[in-house]
Amino acid sequence: MAKITFMGAGSTIFAKNVLGDAMRSKALCDAHIALYDIDAKRLEESRMMLGALNANINKGRATITAHLGVRARKAALRGADYVVNAINVGGYKPCTVTDFEIPKKHGIRQTVADTIGIGGIFRALRTAPVMLDFAREMEQVCPDAWFLNYANPMAMLTGVLLKGTSIKTVGLCHSVQYCVPELLENLGMKAEKPRYKIAGINHMAWLLDLHDGKKDIYPEVKKRAAKIMRDSRKNGAKKNYDMVRFEMMRHFGCYITESPVHSAEYYPYWIKSRFPELVDEFNIPLDHYLGVCEQQIADWEKQRDKLVHNKKLSHRRSIEFASYIMEAMETDVPTRIHGNIVNNGLISNLPDSAIVEIPCLVDRNGIQGCHVGALPEQLAALNRTHINVHLLMIDAILERSLEKLYHAALLEPRLTAELPIDKIKALVDDMIIAHGKWLPTLK
Repeated sequence: MAKITFMGAGSTIFAKNVLGDAMRSKALCDAHIALYDIDAKRLEESRMMLGALNANINKGRATITAHLGVRARKAALRGADYVVNAINVGGYKPCTVTDFEIPKKHGIRQTVADTIGIGGIFRALRTAPVMLDFAREMEQVCPDAWFLNYANPMAMLTGVLLKGTSIKTVGLCHSVQYCVPELLENLGMKAEKPRYKIAGINHMAWLLDLHDGKKDIYPEVKKRAAKIMRDSRKNGAKKNYDMVRFEMMRHFGCYITESPVHSAEYYPYWIKSRFPELVDEFNIPLDHYLGVCEQQIADWEKQRDKLVHNKKLSHRRSIEFASYIMEAMETDVPTRIHGNIVNNGLISNLPDSAIVEIPCLVDRNGIQGCHVGALPEQLAALNRTHINVHLLMIDAILERSLEKLYHAALLEPRLTAELPIDKIKALVDDMIIAHGKWLPTLK
């Protein structure tokens, strides 16, 4: 019987997906599921929801325990085989709001602010110490467990654990699974036997080829995307939601896994104070994530009864990788995922120490990355602009180094496109003051 510990179990909907998936697996249905959170109300809601799910779809075979607060954390982790991480340190208020409002005063606008940019940098800075606490307790009570990280910024946080601890860690994101289906749907295309190759870094992985069976359908994708762009840019025309990614594909040759809302803030081309018209021209929703968070908070009041108090609650297995990873390790029946792991030459023209998102084989031996080779050089170059920030932030966090925090910000592509050195450092200083107790002490 496996033990699955879920950190941040108050994320009720995501807990339903991952743990409901486990209940739908013959290899995992009798697992001990340990729920951990620091919010008593949300933890209890998730326990009730999973209890109903366990009864309805799993004949009560799983054992579910709830563990509240730091003092109960070791008990939640003790003996775990798999630890799923979905924490959000600082939440919507105060920290996410701070990630948007302070940069805005310096002329820096963002869309999501969770992966790169000044928002992603400070999300990593406040989240990584908590995850390091998890990992160090795991080294004591479940040293052989796999840590399945879903928290953003994915590359930075996964890299901190892999460099700073002995815990086996993989970063997981569903942007790869959604990439091709959403692209084809947007273009009005269908593929009976879609085959694709994707590799790069998290939220900036590249759709390197795309076939339907043996037929290369990438030329048709590009042709249709180009028409959509022409139509969307006509005066008064309705704008397609994916204009940023289509334009990037036109100039750099490949489609990007992550959404246009995210992608708009990953490059220095789109959100520019000197060219504010680009925001409307390419349909870029500034401050998007703030609205998403506010809507989620409002919607939860309606969703609670459907999840927490629904005696008929059911679940269909989702596309999240976590349960398939655990199932493959338990049964030794291999599966393929896309995971975030240390490069070590798997993408030959990216740094060995980079955290890359690539195809991986999973079985009882663990997670093994598949060799990709060299990316087209222009794509590798774009990846490197983020990897520079990732590697500096990993060291800044592990060393608690203010100097390396400055260096990371001074190399971030959008900040450098907008602000001079002294203004970037002033923004960093203001963010440190605004976040206050949520951050580690830097030296």
